[in-house]
Amino acid sequence: MLNGLRQQAIVKPGGVVEICSPELPAGATVEVIVLIELSPKHSEKPLTSFIGSARNSFATTEEVDKFIRQERDA
Repeated sequence: MLNGLRQQAIVKPGGVVEICSPELPAGATVEVIVLIELSPKHSEKPLTSFIGSARNSFATTEEVDKFIRQERDA
């Protein structure tokens, strides 16, 4: 049977991670998975912020209507 143990730890100099728990019996075989929490390089934008920002795209329905009218007139 597998039991789980979840802890957060600080990486020490040299890339050392230490896990201490009374739930870990001496001599037991364990598997360790390390997930690194990275800070984002830039602020996350909501997808809606991209509406109308691409080349030849429309930000509003009024712009779409204007474009369609121009195309019909041409």
